[in-house]
Amino acid sequence: MLNNIIKFSLNNKYLILLSSVLLVVMGTRTAINMDVDVFPDFTSPTVVVMTDAHGMASEEVERLVTFPIETSVNGATDVRRVRSVSSQGFSFVWVEFDWGTDIFKARQIVSEKLISVSSQMPIGVGQPTLAPQSSIMGEIFLIGIQADSTSMMDLRTIAEWNVKPLILATGGVSQVTIIGGDYKQYQILANPEKMKYYHVSMLELANICKGISQNSSGSAVRQYGNEYAVRGMARTADLEELGNSFIKSINGKPVRIRDVAEVKIGGAIKMGHAFKMLNLLSF
Repeated sequence: MLNNIIKFSLNNKYLILLSSVLLVVMGTRTAINMDVDVFPDFTSPTVVVMTDAHGMASEEVERLVTFPIETSVNGATDVRRVRSVSSQGFSFVWVEFDWGTDIFKARQIVSEKLISVSSQMPIGVGQPTLAPQSSIMGEIFLIGIQADSTSMMDLRTIAEWNVKPLILATGGVSQVTIIGGDYKQYQILANPEKMKYYHVSMLELANICKGISQNSSGSAVRQYGNEYAVRGMARTADLEELGNSFIKSINGKPVRIRDVAEVKIGGAIKMGHAFKMLNLLSF
């Protein structure tokens, strides 16, 4: 066989030389135009599910948040492996699919599975969301924010409203995840004695708090050929105005939230760390 190849090459030397030149030219052109990646991605198609669970310890996040999500996506079409990490206040689930699976189809499959598990999430836990489509190697940067006098709640507020928008405006950044700190919220601390005195039940107070600080619409007013929208502007961040929200009337006198409870701004969670972590994902 080898002798036949050599004999053919000697008898057709011009054809062999021409083929060799073409092969060298095409190989050189291909090498020049070839994409070079310092960190090539050898991971299978993966969908990341993130869930924000403020106030929960790692064990609670694993049992009440991560486990139901893992159970819902296990056994889905073309799923080969499911991995997860549960930390204080956050849950990450990596759903890996078979090689060759279209990433958009994989994201659709996971989204359909999350519809059923969303109703099982505990009260106060955010809805599971899909991370932006990026490589596993996309986790590129961690930033810590700390201070000696600034509170944990103010640090998280700075991270959310000042640092995060600036980083998201940077080209190539697809997601910024904030971990840690005290989550700011408006708290209404009910006083049982005052509630009993004013005959206000916890259900009544809870129903009023659900609709507190919301705008309302009131149809439209037509006048002189013009139409004006009527709106009730009640949205506010002022604690005094929130405390003046009406609950009910007793003997002709109004009972307000401030009469039976204290309205204040407080932290939803106590992480026990002196920094915020920003987890950046690149395209």
